[in-house]
Amino acid sequence: MTKRKALIFSFIAVVIIAVGTIWMALSGLSALPGAVEAEQRAVFEVVRGDLTISVLEAGTIQARDQVVIKNEVEGRTTILSLVEEGSHVRKGDLLIELDASQLQDALVDQQIRVQNAEAAYIRSRENLEVIRNQARSDVEKARLDAQFAVEDLRKYKEGDYPKQLMEAESTITIREEELRRAQEKLEWSRVLFKEKYISQTELQADELAAQKAQLDLELARAALDLLKNYSNKRELDELESQVSQTAMALERAERKASADVVQAEAELRAKDSEYRREKSKLEKIEQQIAKTRLYAPKDGLVVYATSAQANWRGNVEPLDEGQEVRERQELIYLPAPDSVKAQIKVHESVLDQVKEGLPVRITTNALPGRIFQGRVASIAPLPDAMSVWLNPDLKVYNTDIHLEGDVAGLRTGMSCQAEILIDEIEDALFVPLQSVTVLNGLQVVYIEGARGYVPRPVEVGRNNRRMVHILDGLEEGDMVLLSPPLASGSERGEKEEDELPVTPSEVND
Repeated sequence: MTKRKALIFSFIAVVIIAVGTIWMALSGLSALPGAVEAEQRAVFEVVRGDLTISVLEAGTIQARDQVVIKNEVEGRTTILSLVEEGSHVRKGDLLIELDASQLQDALVDQQIRVQNAEAAYIRSRENLEVIRNQARSDVEKARLDAQFAVEDLRKYKEGDYPKQLMEAESTITIREEELRRAQEKLEWSRVLFKEKYISQTELQADELAAQKAQLDLELARAALDLLKNYSNKRELDELESQVSQTAMALERAERKASADVVQAEAELRAKDSEYRREKSKLEKIEQQIAKTRLYAPKDGLVVYATSAQANWRGNVEPLDEGQEVRERQELIYLPAPDSVKAQIKVHESVLDQVKEGLPVRITTNALPGRIFQGRVASIAPLPDAMSVWLNPDLKVYNTDIHLEGDVAGLRTGMSCQAEILIDEIEDALFVPLQSVTVLNGLQVVYIEGARGYVPRPVEVGRNNRRMVHILDGLEEGDMVLLSPPLASGSERGEKEEDELPVTPSEVND
């Protein structure tokens, strides 16, 4: 029970402090033109005049056109040297030097790989020429063998065989004539032997000569028969087979030569691709080494990217020597000196009023008394992701305002206040925004009557977050309460929620 009482007392104390703070703030409005004290309550006298409708937002001065220097070295690398922030540099001056020791080692290794790849490519190229030459030689030899086989077959059919046949037939004719002469001589020898003109030995010699002639004739006839029935067929088969074999050998040689050349060409292409790839890697490493030294592309003022960046934890770690940076990380900005913009975040509640091209007044704490002119250049189509992530109920849209005229003195990163001039209402009646509340579903103000302050329905127009345009219901000189009273219990009745006072943000524009 004691704990509960302590919580109740704490809550009451907080409420009392809050009410006191609000009362002091409202009391301060009595100093506004038309505000007077009536019965110890702050009032405002309705006046007529020009009412400016505007949206006031805080923002940051940025360069409209700037060169962004990024780290293009792959992976992570360390800063060895860094130009001082805020210094003026000229085109070609060294801004940042990154550690290139690992890249230098990789360069030496890659140069060796390139040399090996080049040697392999040259060897494959020369090997291709050798294989092409050998292929032509093998094919030509096989083609000659096939041609000779065909010619040998034709030569045998048209030359050798007819000649052999003629020789065999001629031999038979000669052997027949020799046999006939040997037989005639034998007959005469027998007659002469009977007449005792020759001896027995001479007769036997003639008989032996006749038998030999007979055997020679039979051998000649057998040779002719062998030539026609056996030798000719075998020779033809061998020669025809040789023609077929050489033809197939020619086809094999052509196919093998083609395959060898294709394989050698493929190997050459592979070695060429490997050589080109290794050269490309070498060139990439050389380019990476060159990118470790970042130079100014133009004259300008050095601004570290970390100085203009922030995340949900606050400002990022300042850029410094010895710090590791990642690939594509923004390092340095070189803003254009005469091209400036202000970036603000517009709340979704007033987004429908803010349009591109509206005039804007810019003020900065760094340059008090100076007002810069500009216009709304662009409004983001989607809410700021970081703001949504931090607070899902907060929807703000990044808006760029391009400044015009003399912008001397403005620097990137300066805080500023931007007043977007939406409209200028001439000869308008207006009252403070907090004077309007809702009662029984109607927008009302409390004016001084015979028995105190009574509600009066009004029709309101647009507001600038301080003053609201009164379209109907009031006249110039009326006194309205700056702080409408809370409704009593008897007044609320059954419509308690409708009659409760509302905050200025609930007032309809």
